[in-house]
Amino acid sequence: MSTDLPPIRRLVSADDAEGRSSHVEDAPARAVRTVPERPGYRSVNVWRTEATPAPIGAADSAEAHKGILPPANGTILRIIDFPPEHPDPAVRRQQISATFGGMFHDAAHDKREGAHPGMHRTETVDYAIVLEGEIWSVMDKDEKLMRAGDVLVQRGTNHAWANRSTKTARICFVLIDGSR
Repeated sequence: MSTDLPPIRRLVSADDAEGRSSHVEDAPARAVRTVPERPGYRSVNVWRTEATPAPIGAADSAEAHKGILPPANGTILRIIDFPPEHPDPAVRRQQISATFGGMFHDAAHDKREGAHPGMHRTETVDYAIVLEGEIWSVMDKDEKLMRAGDVLVQRGTNHAWANRSTKTARICFVLIDGSR
């Protein structure tokens, strides 16, 4: 199954030598990753910063990014398309395991029996903004349904995402390097 949502269009601005602004890029985001074992799942790294404060004129390095975590003292802007979860728990566990084993190996993946197979923790502050569809924000003690326009400020807690609908959900994440 392929996602039913269009590619992510990335626009980038910059100032010219005279200090006048313009759009210097208008194209589909290039840092697109998929998981063959999880049809319809698409993760797009849109932009990455590698320092705080972020050098405004720094070149794009999103395509070089590996893993889930932002660089030390940096950020990553990522948009993920979550297809509906597979109804078979064993298949769902295998699909999510392939995601964490492949592209998100640096997350502290929680494999407790009975927990949602996507439970994980990162040392980050994340802004999660639902752009399309609906998705469940799953925590250790409760779950909340999020719809387009809802925002979760996820502060280094154990969590997962569960799309229990029949349509792909698109979520924008801004991950900010953090510490306890």
